[in-house]
Amino acid sequence: MPQRWRERINVTDLLMWLTGGTIVLLILWGSAATLASGRYSGHHWFDFLVFGLAQGSIYALIALGYTMVYGTLRMINFAHGEVFMSGPYTAYFVAAAFYSSGLLDQHPILSLAAIFLVSMATSTLIAVLLERIAYRPLRNSPRLVPLITAIGASFFLQYTFRGLYGSGFQAYPTVKVLEGQWMLGDFRILKFQAVVILAAALMMAALYAFVQKSKMGKAIRAVSEDKEAASLMGIGIDRMIVTTFVIGGISAGAAGVLYALMFKQVHFFMGFIPGIKAFTAAVLGGIGNIPGAMLGGIFLGLVESVGPSLFLDGLGIVAPYQLKDAIAFTMLVLVLIFRPTGLLGERLAVKKA
Repeated sequence: MPQRWRERINVTDLLMWLTGGTIVLLILWGSAATLASGRYSGHHWFDFLVFGLAQGSIYALIALGYTMVYGTLRMINFAHGEVFMSGPYTAYFVAAAFYSSGLLDQHPILSLAAIFLVSMATSTLIAVLLERIAYRPLRNSPRLVPLITAIGASFFLQYTFRGLYGSGFQAYPTVKVLEGQWMLGDFRILKFQAVVILAAALMMAALYAFVQKSKMGKAIRAVSEDKEAASLMGIGIDRMIVTTFVIGGISAGAAGVLYALMFKQVHFFMGFIPGIKAFTAAVLGGIGNIPGAMLGGIFLGLVESVGPSLFLDGLGIVAPYQLKDAIAFTMLVLVLIFRPTGLLGERLAVKKA
């Protein structure tokens, strides 16, 4: 038995597990020190959790686009962050017009519905054009080719929207009906945070039901499993792949408006960091797994919100919230060390992998 373990474990494995174990010990030590100090009250932790849920819900919606495209094409659409950016940035001009005319305050529900529709339509259009122009001609190429194309498409979209809309930050109009807070006993929850969490939860539930229960959702899953067999059964491969991009564009456009309502600004580069975070969330949950993408996004949002105060304050780190991105990617490293397939990932057959 010891000889078998020596054959299986090499120096790289030992270094990885040592690194992971050290990180886990630092997390436990910092968390214990923070909790023992009593620096934060229950209200603080509740605020951290609610913000983390809202932020994680947005990551989860974006991550759905990554994981669905990977599930059908086995490629990472690194331009998906720009699909996320294009919708709310375009819808900003509609929102600004509604705000200046007073329509946003007089009819907030109808106005928000129109803003969401413009954002989702724009993101969907960009996603479909990406598939048709950039990815479909390269579908049978080596995997590195569409990956490089996706990175090039990302830069192309960034600077196209910079040229169209300008390089400055645009302040998203405030919706009065979403200002203020609700009380849950002794705890408060900001209205826009509650709306973000509820809206994202409803959209994720609807998407999951569509993929699992509808005829088209079953066809998408069949294409993801085996394109050749699905084609022999009469399923249109191209149509299912386009549908996957449409679903990813709709969820990204909706997530973009929620992001703009939460952070109050849009700009041409706004898709980069959330896009990378959403990709991280998809990997955390298990790339290609829809429930995994949802879980990974929420988990990442919670860790980003709670982690700096919980893990780093106890270690004496100055301005710990500035390291929230480092914490997010540290979580990714830990998952890849201890569970490389992700939280809900599956063992892939050689043909699929």
